[in-house]
Amino acid sequence: MDLFNKNKEKGNHISGVDRGKVVMYGLSTCVWCKKTKKLLTDLGVDFEYVYVDRLEGDEEDDAVEEVRRFNPSVSFPTTIINDEKAIVGFKEKEIRESLGF
Repeated sequence: MDLFNKNKEKGNHISGVDRGKVVMYGLSTCVWCKKTKKLLTDLGVDFEYVYVDRLEGDEEDDAVEEVRRFNPSVSFPTTIINDEKAIVGFKEKEIRESLGF
């Protein structure tokens, strides 16, 4: 299921330098989610973001399950890198290091 590009309110793709698959799950009202999205944008990284609070039904369930795989507490933001590593919260240093900056 493609959670991206269906509705810009739900999430979107930000084009940039390929640093692997980067997906940020967040809430549209979350300050830390906005800071994480801005950091990724400022770094010029190619990434997807999903606002889980703007999803409904199966889309929401699928997104929550994906976050739960990496972050059992399902807190936001959760940034998943290459389907391997999750960074929970706004951790600028860890995000930069994980993306090779």
